[in-house]
Amino acid sequence: MAFNPQKPSLFGETLESLQEQVEAAGFKGFCAKQVMDWIYKKRVNSWDAMCNLSKDFRSWLDENFILYPTDPVLDKRSDDITQKFLLELEDKSLIETVLIRAPQEGVGQKDSRKTVCVSIQVGCAYSCKFCASGLAGFRRNLMAAEVVSQLMHICRREDAHANRARKEIASFDNIVFMGMGEPLSNYKTLIRTLRIINAQWGLNFGARRITVSTSGLAPQILKLAEEGIAVRLAISLHGATNEVRSQIMPVNRKYPLETLLPAAKAFQQRHGRMLTLEFILIEGINDSLEQATRLSKIARELHAHVNCIPYNTVEGLDWKRPSIRRQDAFVEVLRKAKVSCTIRREKGHAINAACGQLRLKTEKDRQSAGAI
Repeated sequence: MAFNPQKPSLFGETLESLQEQVEAAGFKGFCAKQVMDWIYKKRVNSWDAMCNLSKDFRSWLDENFILYPTDPVLDKRSDDITQKFLLELEDKSLIETVLIRAPQEGVGQKDSRKTVCVSIQVGCAYSCKFCASGLAGFRRNLMAAEVVSQLMHICRREDAHANRARKEIASFDNIVFMGMGEPLSNYKTLIRTLRIINAQWGLNFGARRITVSTSGLAPQILKLAEEGIAVRLAISLHGATNEVRSQIMPVNRKYPLETLLPAAKAFQQRHGRMLTLEFILIEGINDSLEQATRLSKIARELHAHVNCIPYNTVEGLDWKRPSIRRQDAFVEVLRKAKVSCTIRREKGHAINAACGQLRLKTEKDRQSAGAI
């Protein structure tokens, strides 16, 4: 279901599209660049703050655009310094954005490396069995402005706690498209968002610090490889054989490993960057040593790093995470095979940080409150 706002957000405009509209309204084209400086570099959240623009031009902006199409309604922080934000859209839909801090030796928490995970859809149609995003079904695609504004909310919040090194630099180090939704299923929005945040007039954020995570849409992986945007690619693999992967990822029935892996290889060869294979460890499903051995072979063939993630418990799903001993045994097989790998321990388990969990819980709470 598409959503048509009464007024578009400036965060969905490119410099070129805004300049065309500015000139068509009878204003000077250079005003568009000034507006972009105000919203991306100076992070203002009102028209009146754009003090070097004429009153007439600011009135025109107010009549034709809004700034933020998302409104923060809740944020939760866990002991492991993962922070989740719940944002409400204009149509009252809820989405999630997650900020993950990775403390570094010798620096304080406010100066730690920060990764932002953004959502690109309300819900998800792909029904990955470990994920809460699809439990309530797919509602709609996000517009580029709704994705960019997630990043700008984080920028403004982090600016309040730490000084930016340079005004044109974002207040975080990495962006990952792996929140709610399948990025490659909302391809047009993904590409427009990438171009906005990568542009010098936008966030000026390097493409090599952006990761697109996909459940494995092979045709779109090949298409993304030809876009000329050197982003990183992460594939939600979660099964090293078709039999196991299909239990976890229904999309595997349409794009099985013999279709997905050649597409991933083509992307890797096109950009020369190491891929990431995401592998959620689920007790009794995909945590066997045989799966680890097969995963090692896939990773070596793709020149890929493996990120092992112990399953985050989701209300409504029966699976659970393996014991620490079993997790370590799985990873040891990978390391003995000379595969680059990490195991990501707690990252937000206490705050419902798995994709879609906080949104799902909040929607249930709202429904319960409405029924009283």
